[in-house]
Amino acid sequence: MARIDSRRLLTTGGTAVLAASLAAGGMALHGGGGGGDGGHGHGGRTAKNVILLVGDGLSMAARDATRLATVGQDGQLAMDQLRYAGWAYTDSADPEDAVTDSAAGATAFAAGVRTYNGAVSVDVDGNPVETLLERATALRKATGLVTTSQVTDATPAAFGAHVADRGEQTEIARQLIEETRPDVILGGGEDWWYPVGDEGAYPDDPADARPEVSRSTIGNLVEQAVASGYDYVSTAEELAATDADRILGLFANEEMFEQAPEGQGDEYDPVVPLATMTQKALDVLSTDRHGFFLMVEEEAIDEMAHSNNAARTIQAGQALDATVALVREFAAQHPGTLVVVVGDHETGGLAIENVDDADESGDTASTDAAVLQSLEDGPFPIAGSDLEFTVDWTTGGHTGAATPVTAEGPHADRLARAQDATGVHDVILDAMRGRR
Repeated sequence: MARIDSRRLLTTGGTAVLAASLAAGGMALHGGGGGGDGGHGHGGRTAKNVILLVGDGLSMAARDATRLATVGQDGQLAMDQLRYAGWAYTDSADPEDAVTDSAAGATAFAAGVRTYNGAVSVDVDGNPVETLLERATALRKATGLVTTSQVTDATPAAFGAHVADRGEQTEIARQLIEETRPDVILGGGEDWWYPVGDEGAYPDDPADARPEVSRSTIGNLVEQAVASGYDYVSTAEELAATDADRILGLFANEEMFEQAPEGQGDEYDPVVPLATMTQKALDVLSTDRHGFFLMVEEEAIDEMAHSNNAARTIQAGQALDATVALVREFAAQHPGTLVVVVGDHETGGLAIENVDDADESGDTASTDAAVLQSLEDGPFPIAGSDLEFTVDWTTGGHTGAATPVTAEGPHADRLARAQDATGVHDVILDAMRGRR
């Protein structure tokens, strides 16, 4: 199989070349290695470990903007160095909307079905569908969920719960600790675990325009988690110190960042960085002799793009890529590990453009906050050069664009094509089972 330089291919404008390569029988990216599969990424081998990294809202353009700002035109992100590349169609099965939300998008990966927007691992009729995390548990593997969002938000929820409406976050929390019971649960969202009036470790910030208050309607779920065998931690120091094999860590009252347009309270500085949470999860889960399934999500890419905040979108993309680098090092030392990096949908209609004052598509004279939010961002320097680029936006919502998939490890070659997002689920399930 021919090897193709992903630095030139996986950029805006490379789609035609990618399609031709896939039509010729699959694509291996130059720069691969350390995949824990002997450099092949195919065959009938069983994946002992699976690490699925989800960049929420991670489009090709957002990924490329991160590349340009981080390593420049001649560099590669860690996620671009994975051996195989393809793309996933993101269409949900919603009867009213053409574009997916994160719940339906995550359900496609987690449960292998297309469903309506807002659904969390239930089909279009509301019936629960078994998830990869539940399948891994049945295979006696350890399991984990790591996110910079609420641990009960759409993406982690789709792997560990079944509800008809993604807004049922307290019920999702209950299902996590009573039913699916991942060994490691790390992220934000303690508001959904504590009853009204009990602020927990992260009280509401009165300066924040968004109300962030405890709201569990079924009691103190943190106490219930501890009673059921979880070690609860709420700080970086506590996370580092615990040697428990079942951990619940909540490090923010809602998301582990503040999403907003530039200069309006935006912040990306998680109490515990995504890479640190992921390392802890790997340390715990890798002790299981049957292997593990771990889902890692960087949520801020999506939320910052909703706010048309390119600087923070790129910063979150860099945090995801640092985590991918960490995971690749783990995979290199643990043969039989499948690593997959995906985006669940595109957010913001992000476009990379030249610096050109005459090309501004927004109304710079407007006083409307929504209009000003969508103006071009930048310029941003391209690393290692004197060039700059700007980022333009078409929406504050999602778009229907396909998203990139890169992977290496057992069965990763099957992801080197265009397919529905449910195909990612199917490949991972077959890899865990050792089926072709």
